[in-house]
Amino acid sequence: MNKNSGSTRLVSLDVLRGFDMFWIIGGEHIIHSLAEITGWPVMLWLSAQMHHTVWNGCTFYDMIFPLFLFISGVSMPFSFGKKLDVSGVQYVYELPVDVKKQLYKTMIRRTLILIFLGLIVNGLFKFNGFENTRFASVLGRIGIAWFFAGMIYLNFNLKKQIIWFCFLLIGYWLAMVFIPVPGFGAGNLTMEGSLESYIDRLFLPGKLHSKVHDPEGILSTIPAIATGLLGIFTGTFVKEKRYDPLKMVYFLLLAAALFILLGLAWDCVFPINKRLWSSSFVLFVGGYSIAFFALFYLLIDVLGWKKWTSPFLLIGMNSIVIYMAVEGVLNFGYTADFIFGGLINQAAEPFHVLLKSISVIIVELVFLYFLYRNKLFLKV
Repeated sequence: MNKNSGSTRLVSLDVLRGFDMFWIIGGEHIIHSLAEITGWPVMLWLSAQMHHTVWNGCTFYDMIFPLFLFISGVSMPFSFGKKLDVSGVQYVYELPVDVKKQLYKTMIRRTLILIFLGLIVNGLFKFNGFENTRFASVLGRIGIAWFFAGMIYLNFNLKKQIIWFCFLLIGYWLAMVFIPVPGFGAGNLTMEGSLESYIDRLFLPGKLHSKVHDPEGILSTIPAIATGLLGIFTGTFVKEKRYDPLKMVYFLLLAAALFILLGLAWDCVFPINKRLWSSSFVLFVGGYSIAFFALFYLLIDVLGWKKWTSPFLLIGMNSIVIYMAVEGVLNFGYTADFIFGGLINQAAEPFHVLLKSISVIIVELVFLYFLYRNKLFLKV
């Protein structure tokens, strides 16, 4: 795997990451406001897509987290590819032991930093006590799943990587269906009765996100590794350049459709569920992730349509910083109200929420532009 050496950065990947994060840092509030103002059916539908599904099913908002993890996987063949030139090998899994050890140290460091940053987002420095601290986190899952996907990528050829991918998804499904949970039996896929939730209650320290269940829990991190692997497969396919760009987009869209259909088929026996990160969820959202990447790759890297990308590029190049900032480190709403509050109050009442949402996005982009101009990037 990874026949072509060298590391070529995909602009589309940074833009897609920024597009993904845009909805978390305030984009969803703009949609909600437009839906309330207009009442248009299409805006009401889009607004509904900006909420997480309660349990089974999937909305666009449910795709944001796995899409980010998928993007992390796509970038791996490019970031590790430069080691091939130095080492003189054809495949990443053939890298010398000493080179791999260096990569392992980098990967462990990145994972530990993400876990720590996740704890900060969860309120680590509020010092509310061990029992009131939530240890599972979005950033922690990204770090752990990315790490194990990377270990598989570094040590196995493509055929064995695919075997791992299938093993993780099928093994998780079988465990969830056949291992009994005390008081609930086997195959109970409710929030309280699922094996995933039971293991979280037994072994996850501190408090759980939903008291009896944590959406970033222990067992459901296993299929999340497969999400990272799917990104690695996609990144490797694009990096190897065996086909011309338009044909690669065509194949990516075919793969996307196949994974979506497989996810829908698996949904019949193992429901698509973000909180459980079910195997059908991995395939279904993985298909849409590939489709989103193919579209952005086509528009930006193939057709060269880049003028519209600047806001998303600013977000994508400092995604961890802006995520932590909006999750409580900085108060962009206060700053936006201080700068734009007077002007917003001059507008008609129905537009206040919409204009406030837009003003927050503007302040965030100015903050990110400052970081970009001064070459300040959080490299994790």
